[in-house]
Amino acid sequence: MGTQRPNEETSGTGRRALLGAAVLGAGGAVLGMTGTARADSARRGGQGGHGGLKSLPKPTIVGHRGASGYRPEHTFGSYQLALDMGADIVEAGDLVPTKDGHLVCRHEPEIGGTTDVADHPEFADRKKTKLLDGVSTTGWFAEDFTLAELKTLRASERIPANRPHNTLYNGRWEIPTFEEVLKWQDEQTRKRGKQVWIYPELKHPTYFRKQGLPLEERVAKLLRKYRKDRRTSPVVLQSFEPTSIERLNKLVDNPLVVLLSSADTRPWDFVETGDPRTVADLVKPAGLREIASYAQGIGPTLDLIIPRDAKGNLTQPTTLVADAHKVGLVLHPWTLRNENPFLPANFRKGTDADAYGDVFGAYKAYFATGIDGVFTDQPDTGVLAREDFVSG
Repeated sequence: MGTQRPNEETSGTGRRALLGAAVLGAGGAVLGMTGTARADSARRGGQGGHGGLKSLPKPTIVGHRGASGYRPEHTFGSYQLALDMGADIVEAGDLVPTKDGHLVCRHEPEIGGTTDVADHPEFADRKKTKLLDGVSTTGWFAEDFTLAELKTLRASERIPANRPHNTLYNGRWEIPTFEEVLKWQDEQTRKRGKQVWIYPELKHPTYFRKQGLPLEERVAKLLRKYRKDRRTSPVVLQSFEPTSIERLNKLVDNPLVVLLSSADTRPWDFVETGDPRTVADLVKPAGLREIASYAQGIGPTLDLIIPRDAKGNLTQPTTLVADAHKVGLVLHPWTLRNENPFLPANFRKGTDADAYGDVFGAYKAYFATGIDGVFTDQPDTGVLAREDFVSG
């Protein structure tokens, strides 16, 4: 998820804290869940796949690129661990196309930062500089590789300075395809005896459409193939480009979510079409009403829920939660992470870039605004924070 994230590019070194909760292997049950939390989950529909987006437990815990706080993101190791830790939905798939038209799961088209491609001399000549949504980007790009070629690569940790322990798992997993994810979802649903939900994102749709590799039609074709293209299907689709979501709304009936970056930014499809509106316009009542005409939710950056002051401390919540709820939209903001650099300043502890801060305090502040869920790199911490919040 996401490309315009002011809190995501921080790096550093230091000591890593322990996991935030005990888990029970493949069963996915988190230890210590109170009766109140279980009752709240059941009252709101549990994790069944037949009630649609609003049937999920609230606040919904979304495993951001899996359990990316503990494993290299967008790998089956990360996805599997997110389920084991109790995530209600797994963001299984930031979707980008290959040269031969397959959809694969990578955070960005540029794969040099998340794979071992630089160690493959046979691909040295594929390194290029491209203009990606107006930003000059140098590296290796998924769309310049066939699927067979990408399958020779292995995933690696994207932010090793913040997550040095995750580098232990570099080279263990290959790049998954979206079709493999859909099959994995069915397999996990059978094994666990409950519906597994996924939350794929379409990355840079305008960029890829101009290259003759449109994403929406490819996603819709696969969802129809696996009969997961319905309003109650356990597949939530998201994109930072509103026109991409509008296009999907005509192709499938899945729950749809418009992602929203910082207030002063413009979605790239708006830039390309000359639409002058910014995210600040989209989060006004009129903008939210328009989004509600073709989507069921929004995924705003956390700073749109509670802004930070010049020192990075949380201030007062905006009216976005109430305004979105008035038009029937759910809110799943992004992204809560345990490490200090990613937390509001008033919830940090010490200065180590990979040490954990008072993330439970941060969860409490955001949950209190009435958000319907949150993306998190550490799903076990999110589940425990929800237990605390629901239990009062």
